[in-house]
Amino acid sequence: MQEMMAPEAPATSSIPRRRGRAIVVTSGKGGVGKTTTTANTGAALAAGGASVVLVDADVGLRNLDIVMGLEARVRHHVLDVLEGQATLDEALVTDKRVPSLRLLAAAQTREKDDVDTNAFRELIGALRDRFDFVLIDCPAGIEKGFANAIAGADEAIIVCTPEVAAVRDADRVVGLLGDERSVQLIVNRLRPAMVRKGKMLSVEDVNSILRLPLLGVIEDAPDVIVSTNRGEPVALDPASPVGAAYRRIAQRITGALSEPPAIPRERSFIEKLFGSHK
Repeated sequence: MQEMMAPEAPATSSIPRRRGRAIVVTSGKGGVGKTTTTANTGAALAAGGASVVLVDADVGLRNLDIVMGLEARVRHHVLDVLEGQATLDEALVTDKRVPSLRLLAAAQTREKDDVDTNAFRELIGALRDRFDFVLIDCPAGIEKGFANAIAGADEAIIVCTPEVAAVRDADRVVGLLGDERSVQLIVNRLRPAMVRKGKMLSVEDVNSILRLPLLGVIEDAPDVIVSTNRGEPVALDPASPVGAAYRRIAQRITGALSEPPAIPRERSFIEKLFGSHK
């Protein structure tokens, strides 16, 4: 595996390339938006000039290729690479909109137990030698698929919706990630109107339990569903407020933006009529 994944040495420079960052996107609970977050964060990082590879670790239930609109171009998957059936370059799919963005799809007809965790760790290490960012889409749950996905990642993004069950599962995952990984939080699918009426947890409610650095807040908006169904990351839509939120998340990851995330709130009736300077 080392031979087929070894990066080509630069022809004109002896300066070693800085190793990329491996970030696992996880939550514990299914259905909170991990795959959408992985796709949009990766697209925003790549559109900002970074080289990025998205790795789908959800063996047997892959969806990242659909969210990216690349399902028709997938010929090989991660297990093909690990088992020597394809080279890494053969398995990587280049995004049709941003050339610096690649996808390594999961196997669709195999099981998570088929993945050797140590081999997967080596694969992530090889990708870190070739890309600025390796984003790993973690499957739901905390079993073998979770162990595979976090192997090789020294950073983690917890995606959590403002629901009691999601917060409880996210808190469990934070403990399993351990102290050796840097962990940040994205609160997803926030509905400010429901928060204002006391019918949904606020960002402060969520983080009073998780106590993590807040990387971003994503509102629950129709354009996310539309973009997902079309296979077009909303982060690449310059007119979308949600796309702008993902781009700010990417800027915080790279260090280009230091200001903390603004927490969306429902505007009052007067603000809707006359606007607001806030």
